[in-house]
Amino acid sequence: MKRREILKELSLLPLAGSMVGSVEAFAESRPASNWFRKAAAQVAPAMGPLKAGPQIYQSIGVEPIINCRGTFTIIGASMELPEVKEAMEYASRYNVQIDELAFGIGKRLSEITGAEWGMVSSGCAAGLNEVTAGILAGGNPEKLIRIPNLEGFEKTEVIIPRSSRNVYDHAIRNCGVKVITVHTLEELETSINPRTAMIYMMPGQEPWTVANVAKIAKPKNVPILVDAAAERLTIPNIHLQAGASVVGYSGGKVIRGPQSAGLLLGNKDILMSAWQASAPHHGPCRNNKIGREEQIGMLAAVEAWAVRDHKAEMDTWVSWLETISKKLSGINGVQLNVRRPEEGALDNATPMLTISWDPTKLHITGQEVADELATTKPRVAVGTGFRRGQPASGSTPPTTSITIAAYMMGAGNEVIVAKRVHEILTRKRSASVTPTEMKAPAADLSGRWEVSIDFYTSKSQHTFIIEKQDGNWLTGTHKGEFAARDLIGSIEGDEVRFQSRYSVPGDNLVMTFYGKLSGDTITGEIDMVEYINAKFTAKRAAVSSSRQRIVVPSGRPFST
Repeated sequence: MKRREILKELSLLPLAGSMVGSVEAFAESRPASNWFRKAAAQVAPAMGPLKAGPQIYQSIGVEPIINCRGTFTIIGASMELPEVKEAMEYASRYNVQIDELAFGIGKRLSEITGAEWGMVSSGCAAGLNEVTAGILAGGNPEKLIRIPNLEGFEKTEVIIPRSSRNVYDHAIRNCGVKVITVHTLEELETSINPRTAMIYMMPGQEPWTVANVAKIAKPKNVPILVDAAAERLTIPNIHLQAGASVVGYSGGKVIRGPQSAGLLLGNKDILMSAWQASAPHHGPCRNNKIGREEQIGMLAAVEAWAVRDHKAEMDTWVSWLETISKKLSGINGVQLNVRRPEEGALDNATPMLTISWDPTKLHITGQEVADELATTKPRVAVGTGFRRGQPASGSTPPTTSITIAAYMMGAGNEVIVAKRVHEILTRKRSASVTPTEMKAPAADLSGRWEVSIDFYTSKSQHTFIIEKQDGNWLTGTHKGEFAARDLIGSIEGDEVRFQSRYSVPGDNLVMTFYGKLSGDTITGEIDMVEYINAKFTAKRAAVSSSRQRIVVPSGRPFST
């Protein structure tokens, strides 16, 4: 999966994964679960004090998670390698001049990877921010301290292919640049001008390869910043070989360095300018502070990566999935598929186990299995899927599934996961557990609703316009403070659910409203996925009963 594909999943559910086709077929009749409410139930009141040891999280009322989902930051990403933890422990015992440390690490990263220079940032997104600031200022501190005010700067634009626009390009926009989004290579070529500071991109398929972009950018001396955050590190680096100026990686993903670190490789002059823009120096990126421990830990991770037996590691991951598959193989109606990544795969390259079944037979969906795994002990994070069958012919039943990624699991986790999934899938259920009919709606919600939202420290006025109610199903428009977007929803009895999605290049916001209808008022909560929760009250707007004949003017006005 490419990073941009993972972003789509992140916009749906932060832990248990996404329900593909969530308003279709069998899943349509099922009440949507509120992940945050269940997750909050996992957090007991903090009793304190913090107790170092195997129960360190539980000591403050937080239950840890077995990660069968992937390197998502919101669930802690990867586990640091033993070599990384040891290096960080020793680094913490001594003070050091941070510039000298950065230069020593830069030189050593160059020796290991073959890149001209290396730099450690406080995460990949921070690295994008620092490289952008460094290129804008060009090593000139008088310019640097003015960012994001780019008045008087020669270069103020960053070109990004449409296929590479994502939520992480906020790190670039934060520098005050104007983003130029292009859709074709021809448009890229014509968009380059004296104001172009750089091109930012994710590695893509034809035509948006680094090599194709470099053919256009290099003759015009425009640097290329490649975001390879979730990729496996290649030595020598394929993106630099293809013409990238700088490539950035996340330290806390497949490289298994510190979660709060990132890795930048490439042109030394650009990376020196980026380092100048970052902490401990004052300026636009001072907030992206990276400690001596994380810098040494990131270097240790790259040192380890260069000598690790990656094939043996992959074999181990596959064996864990085979253990789980063997445990589940006797369950009637369950299909199991272990998929090993193709040779040379880079993005989130992990073996994956897909466990699928007909939900009308086991009376449970993949999303419900994922929810239970995520909210009961021991907690397990998995992905989900759902495919509609072909009811017209009756030949293909609906299929639901969960997916288990192996590369962020720990030794022994496979036994726990196998036992948990087996217990859930073999539990006896009646068909009534998954009703196929919905309660009749308590009212017709068609019309205009004025919505008051209480965020943590502010209030906001929105509007729902329910244009159509077809039985239980609702469609309309959600007008926010800055934009309008489509609204879909349902009403079952007096329980109401709406969902809207605001999506533009570089940003995605999903809001799920759920509450109860009482007369002409709906009160409830909003699940905003990564942005947590808010409360809302929606009141039906009165319809004006006044009548007025509309007169069409016969000529141009004599006064205004």
